Amino acid sequence: MVPVEESQRGALPAGIEVGNEAEAARAVREMFARVAPRYDLLNHLLSGQIDRFWRRRLVHAVRPYLQRDTVNIVDCCCGTGDLALALARERARLRPDKVPACLASDFCRPMLVRAADKFERAGLPPVLAEADATRMPLSDSSVDLVTIAFGFRNLANYRVGAEEFRRLLAPGGCLAVLEFSQPTSKLWGALFNFYFRHVLPRLGNAISGSGGAYSYLQDSVQRFPPPEQVRELLIGAGFQRVDVQMLSGGVSVLYLAYV
Repeated sequence: MVPVEESQRGALPAGIEVGNEAEAARAVREMFARVAPRYDLLNHLLSGQIDRFWRRRLVHAVRPYLQRDTVNIVDCCCGTGDLALALARERARLRPDKVPACLASDFCRPMLVRAADKFERAGLPPVLAEADATRMPLSDSSVDLVTIAFGFRNLANYRVGAEEFRRLLAPGGCLAVLEFSQPTSKLWGALFNFYFRHVLPRLGNAISGSGGAYSYLQDSVQRFPPPEQVRELLIGAGFQRVDVQMLSGGVSVLYLAYV
């Protein structure tokens, strides 16, 4: 088992020394560039389409922000844009009189290219930024809602990322994070761990042709802190309140952190 203090530092791809955050970020960026062509297919296939349900839960949870007259939204580590697009569509549905803009940010350009295509096909204006989530090119207190789906555990430093999200948010703002975790039930946990350790990496690596990307997925989930430690991390970064919602028996967790 990875020591708690080590697991809280950030992502650690294979072959990267603990503490070398620049190399960890580079390895993660290159890995996602390799899997980008089949990223969506594998997300939906390997999760049994349940990843769509998890994103809908996040969108529903932040509806009070999407209903506002004005709201500045940033989706960090946006990947191919599924969550950013869902937020923009819900904003357009709730407030058809407003422009449904959502800044979608990622440090992997091949992912952003696919995100731009999705927005264009949906007839929505793509607002994209190529940026590291730990160093966003935005002013302090300039955002009302920050979201990140299954990208937090890939940050090179979790504490720095949490503090950066807190910096971006205006008073009354919200950070909504979707992230993988370990199931709470012993039986469900045993079934999940068998699939996650033995089936998912083989299928993912074979279909993506990326080598070890989906082995990294398994390792990154195992290293990521449990929900209570994530909550403490967010409180330590300056958030006033953090609500934790377990989804699908704890396979996924929705964190809602308020300023």
